[in-house]
Amino acid sequence: MAHDQAQARGAVDRFFKISERGSTVWTEVRGGLVTFFTMSYIVVLNPLILGNVPDGTGQFLGGGTEGGDLTAIAAATALVAGVMSILMGVVANFPLALAAGLGLNAVVAFSVAALPGMTWADAMGIVVMEGLVILLLVVTGFREAVFRAVPRELKIAISVGIGLFITFIGVYDAGFVRIPASLATPTELGMGGSLGAWPLLVFAIGVLLAAVLVVRKVRGGILIAIVVSTVLAVIVEAIGGIGGRSEDNPGGWALNVPALPESVVQLPDFSLIGQFSLLGSWEAIGPVAVILLVFTLLIADFFDTMGTMVAIGGEAKLLDEKGNPPRTTQILVVDSLAAVGGGVGSVSSNTAYVESASGVGDGARTGLAAVTTGVAFLLTTFLSPLVTVVPHEAATPALVIVGFLMVVQVTGIDWTDLEVAIPAFLTMVLMPFAYSITVGIGAGVISFVLIKIAVGKTRRVHPLLWVAAALFVVYFLMGPIRSAFGI
Repeated sequence: MAHDQAQARGAVDRFFKISERGSTVWTEVRGGLVTFFTMSYIVVLNPLILGNVPDGTGQFLGGGTEGGDLTAIAAATALVAGVMSILMGVVANFPLALAAGLGLNAVVAFSVAALPGMTWADAMGIVVMEGLVILLLVVTGFREAVFRAVPRELKIAISVGIGLFITFIGVYDAGFVRIPASLATPTELGMGGSLGAWPLLVFAIGVLLAAVLVVRKVRGGILIAIVVSTVLAVIVEAIGGIGGRSEDNPGGWALNVPALPESVVQLPDFSLIGQFSLLGSWEAIGPVAVILLVFTLLIADFFDTMGTMVAIGGEAKLLDEKGNPPRTTQILVVDSLAAVGGGVGSVSSNTAYVESASGVGDGARTGLAAVTTGVAFLLTTFLSPLVTVVPHEAATPALVIVGFLMVVQVTGIDWTDLEVAIPAFLTMVLMPFAYSITVGIGAGVISFVLIKIAVGKTRRVHPLLWVAAALFVVYFLMGPIRSAFGI
């Protein structure tokens, strides 16, 4: 029996190259669980975004005219995320998990499905089309070629920018910084400039605990911090009865109220799977509008994943001398299939999650971590009550610490070379400031090309960077373009 188990572990080790990458099976499993806990919020949040917006005919996703079927959306969200994360781990052997993309789901809900005459099935059909187009770009080598054309310094800046971005996500989702009621400043510390709420204290304790454990090199320190923070949150809620955050209760918990669920197991509802119409949108809104909507989703998907896989690869020390991760083509193929899968599952385009950096920060180096995250998502289709125990305040400290670990790569940029330093700076700061990885990459690429033109070094600009810069210009002007076509 022990011999069989050793053989099985050896086979897993060889398949995922675990020892070769300086890791262990347990480290990969632990890292996968850390990633899951930092991104499991999507199972709760995606239904709230997609399920509360009527389509252009007045129907809600999975429901009638009164509201969407949030349970079915949650089950489908977890199912697609699980399958695609496992696929990423097995095919690409990369510690990168996937799920319904935040931002993309809002575009689908408010800018696609809500158009007059559009149905949710039509909107998900557009998501499938966008995924198929990206898959074609990967198969033809165009997507990878664009990625390899980006200078190494900009790739480092992308990784650093994402570190700043996920740090901002962490402190903002926890309410540690938030938009002030007075609107006197863009953001402020806590409520009125102070940490006057128990959930904020739980977040602060979580960050400090994670920092101490990481500094002391405790294995699984980030996961330990999440678990301890969650237990503390449950105790605080049980004693204080704080409740969820709202306008009337700004000091409440974000996303979930931490309380032990009445039941642990719940049968999933997969009725939304396959509820899409591939070409229904062409008749509903016309081909020009469809093309513009597909282009909008495509640009965001196209460059977001590029930035994310560089950031994850850099944190895991898997990048080559040019800043490229291993098995780039396989990573991009699975990501493209995830976009298709999100549309087929009626949960919006699935994409690579930057929160995967939390698992990498905890030691994950191989696809076994992504497989672990995927299995956890599949179990969530049955164990969704457990996911709803963890509030943002307990999960997001991991993002803050991992953000720091990613930002230290900034030393790889030559700040005396202004021709690349300025584009790198714009890339880094605009990701958190604009709350978009795509915007940061776009600003970096456009400024890099323009500066090279200004100093007479156009021959040093890769031809594909000219194409990328032009696409980003169109992307940034998409609002006026869509207005011109009456969309």
